[in-house]
Amino acid sequence: MNKFYLSTAIAYVNAAPHIGHALEFVQADALTRYHRAKGDDVFFLTGTDEHGVKIFEAAQEKVMEIQAFVDMNAKQFEDLKGILNLAYDGFVRTSSEHHKKGAKKIWTKMFEAGDIYKGTYKGNYCVGCESFIPEKDLDGEGNCPMHKKKPKTLEEENYFFKLSKYSDAIKKAIESDKLLILPEARKNEMLNLIGDEGLKDVSFSRPKDVLPWGVSVPNDDSQVMYVWCDALSNYITGIGYAEEGEEAETFKKFWPCDVHLIGKDILRFHAGIWIGMLLSAGLELPKAIYVHGFVTSEGQKMSKSLGNVVNPLEYVEKYGTEAMRYFLLKEIPTADDGDFSHKRFLEIFNSELANSMGNLVNRVVMMTERYCEGKVPAKTDGAGVYEQLMLSVEAYKAAFERFDLKGACEVLIGVVNLGNKYIDDKKPWALAKETPELVPEILYNLLELLRFVGILFSPILPECSVKILKQIGADSSDIKLDSLKWGALEEGENVQKAEVLFPRIEE
Repeated sequence: MNKFYLSTAIAYVNAAPHIGHALEFVQADALTRYHRAKGDDVFFLTGTDEHGVKIFEAAQEKVMEIQAFVDMNAKQFEDLKGILNLAYDGFVRTSSEHHKKGAKKIWTKMFEAGDIYKGTYKGNYCVGCESFIPEKDLDGEGNCPMHKKKPKTLEEENYFFKLSKYSDAIKKAIESDKLLILPEARKNEMLNLIGDEGLKDVSFSRPKDVLPWGVSVPNDDSQVMYVWCDALSNYITGIGYAEEGEEAETFKKFWPCDVHLIGKDILRFHAGIWIGMLLSAGLELPKAIYVHGFVTSEGQKMSKSLGNVVNPLEYVEKYGTEAMRYFLLKEIPTADDGDFSHKRFLEIFNSELANSMGNLVNRVVMMTERYCEGKVPAKTDGAGVYEQLMLSVEAYKAAFERFDLKGACEVLIGVVNLGNKYIDDKKPWALAKETPELVPEILYNLLELLRFVGILFSPILPECSVKILKQIGADSSDIKLDSLKWGALEEGENVQKAEVLFPRIEE
């Protein structure tokens, strides 16, 4: 059994979850469910980033004790497990004691390697980003390109990390794909960022009189760790990096990470600073970084002032978890920016989920009840269907392996369309009058096609997959890709009509 460890970025808890969080979590869930279906031993980690000036100030504005404030906000992200049907294995919180213990351990390793030193830092500090921004990265008017505001000029005594020492090694790892970055455009973006001059040393701490809420620097209680060593180390602290006994075994088993799944705005930190930290601490590098884009709303960047912020919870409450998962994975380009439109959401729901897939399941089950007494008919050799299905299976697997979840969804809806076309071409209702002996063969082929649909959709629509398999008398207890072989449905199994999978929406 192969192991597969995937992490998302940890969510900053100064605001409620938005559609961008939902996109990343659902992408991660689909990837890890796919690997479970492959038979891999999977660990899926997510969590919350709970330190920083913005959170400290937000708690003060609410007149709340800060731990109570982050507990309240972190719960909104923990609740997404049920809301979005996420099968994660670990949820790390940076305010937890086991995380602080791990962050201090990697800091100490880097200090002992001679890679952390004290100095004075003067730079452009963006409050919105909670980070210093190099002069070259400001826009033409001297503003932060993300928040469109001029950064403050700050001068502080901080600890620094010798990132420059590891610049060449980081560049070689990316160039050779030892650290695989997908899509290719993001790899090139990172290599251009490193350039000929290489990566520079980075500020690694803040004075406690400026940032009183964070992880204390080992052996210097006047400073707290800056976001890099604190937040980035969650990928090892969340699997037991600083623990002993059984908890330490999780780290030994699953590190290095197979995939860090992140947004494009934090690539430089994950492919630069984090990799340098690991090299300094003598830890193996992650195998891959998958990078997704941003989600716009109705063609515009989401903002409270425009009133176009998409709340994923509202859509789940109204249309269901599966509809939200499908739209995010099918309609948002996996590794690029995409738009969330209410009109398009309804179109996809009705055309692909209700009309195509829901209708296919309903038609096949109803015809089996009518023409085969609700029983799976005798097995066939699948001629004309099996070959096309296996081509789709290979395309589906290839899409998952290259981080193209949208492509995998398109393969799946193609299989559904194949089933509907097969019905329309064969016309079982007409054959039942003229040559009824041919109908059982057609229905067995369609039931097997539905079994493939149920298995292949399991990473995307886990609840719907189980419902499909149960309706056609197939095993839904342990869905594995190696069961995608023709003829698994047993003659005589009961086929059960159930509620409509996706009732059409009329608005």
